Amino acid sequence: MCAVLVHCHPVAESFSTALRDAAERGLRAAGHDVTVLDLAAESFRCAMTRDEWDTYMAGTNEVPDDVSHHVDAVRAAEMLVFVYPTWWSGLPAQLKGWLERVMLPGVAFNMENDRIRPALGHVRRIVVITTYGSPWVYVKAVNDNGKRTLTRALRAATGWRARCRHFGLYAMDTSTDDQRRRFLDRVERGVAR
Repeated sequence: MCAVLVHCHPVAESFSTALRDAAERGLRAAGHDVTVLDLAAESFRCAMTRDEWDTYMAGTNEVPDDVSHHVDAVRAAEMLVFVYPTWWSGLPAQLKGWLERVMLPGVAFNMENDRIRPALGHVRRIVVITTYGSPWVYVKAVNDNGKRTLTRALRAATGWRARCRHFGLYAMDTSTDDQRRRFLDRVERGVAR
């Protein structure tokens, strides 16, 4: 299976990077072909320009040059894996911007007779791997908007065909080294299945 792993964290030495590496090891151990898109490492620009917005609204399905390799990866993907920290109950700005700039008309959806049609039917799995500074009860109370964006809104672009899996480390701010090690192992084993 062709897997695209999208990682978003500005610090190369972060626990999020260790999660990215664990997920990549697990995917490769399972025999998947893996493409890693590290948004911070490539200084991915998260805001649309006015020209991009105008093109988006014109419905020409043009892809900006600086996101074309991301679009190519998504078009080939059978599995999308997202590794990121949950900040302010949602996705980091760079990852949210990635969705807005890459999941374009003609990529994630098509407009037919003024109706939106899913265009990611080839994506069979969506995997969300994230950390939360807060405990589970608080995250549940504020709706876990990042996870919802990926497992509901993005999943809708697959025609609801994709199966979703979520790995979350709650209360990261007070977790122990042992808890973090066990979570890394859980992620690596889990994505290998």
